[in-house]
Amino acid sequence: MLAVDTGVVEEWLSEFKTLPEASISSYATSLKDKSALISSLYKVIQEPQSELLEPVCHQLFEFYRSGEKQLLRFTLQFLPELMWCYLAVSASRDLQSSGCIEALLLGVYNLEIVDKEGHSKVLSFTIPSLSKPSVYHEPSSIGSMALTEGALSQHGLSRVVYSGPHPQREMLTAQNRFEVLTFLLLCYNAALSYMPAVSLQSLCQICSRICVCGYPRQQVRKYKGVNSRIPVSSEFMVQMLTGIYYAFYNGEWDLARKAMDDILYRAQLELYPEPLLVANAIKASLPQGAMKSSKEGTRCIQVEITPTSSRISRNAVTSMSIRGHRWKRH
Repeated sequence: MLAVDTGVVEEWLSEFKTLPEASISSYATSLKDKSALISSLYKVIQEPQSELLEPVCHQLFEFYRSGEKQLLRFTLQFLPELMWCYLAVSASRDLQSSGCIEALLLGVYNLEIVDKEGHSKVLSFTIPSLSKPSVYHEPSSIGSMALTEGALSQHGLSRVVYSGPHPQREMLTAQNRFEVLTFLLLCYNAALSYMPAVSLQSLCQICSRICVCGYPRQQVRKYKGVNSRIPVSSEFMVQMLTGIYYAFYNGEWDLARKAMDDILYRAQLELYPEPLLVANAIKASLPQGAMKSSKEGTRCIQVEITPTSSRISRNAVTSMSIRGHRWKRH
């Protein structure tokens, strides 16, 4: 790590401590434009033996619990890199080097599982019915569903999936590690539209590394450093794919494609049905050529909207045309 990077990080550490409360909002807004600082912080996180790692993790946690949304998102952008560093150190069994990173990850997790009053959060998601229109489809495009649609509308059938409440954790173990990391990646994915390009690049790269380390493909990718296999859960891989899918349409096509191929490779080795299903669905939906997306401005996932008006061919065979044909005089 260069002396210039060290100086930038040390200045950042001291700057926030002396900042008056009235200036926090404007300070938080200006952070996203400090590319030199963000680059230096990535270098600190990537060096587990760095003396600056502990104060950096402490300050990132202070940002997260400050309640300022811009500071919270500033910390979130480093989450993929922090996860990779923790998993890499855990794979090498040098747990002492990951102590401050583990504390930061646990701190963010314990803050996210409760609301402002300190009560446990329960997340819910209503699975949409195919009989109801959405941005993804029109019921008319599926076929004649008038009777089924009416029956379902009357009964109001819906399926709600709940997540939580999640227990607080005091330490990461082999048993709860991916339960915590999966939830953290879910929080990161919820803020994807605010993440800068460097964070999306980090996400794609760490997904590839996690999936191929210790396997023959690691030699193809030429990844060095960690040669041990890193265990992953099916749920964690699905959250990986959620972020990768967003990266495809937001300027990181090449990295996202490589990451998705590596996730699919690992899912096939582990025989995990959920990530296999999601990865193949994403792969089938991708356009043939690389997407050219601006790295600036509003970001979104592109969706092809089905026309709302039903298109009936003028030459379609109907009961009226059949009767007309039957009684037509030749």
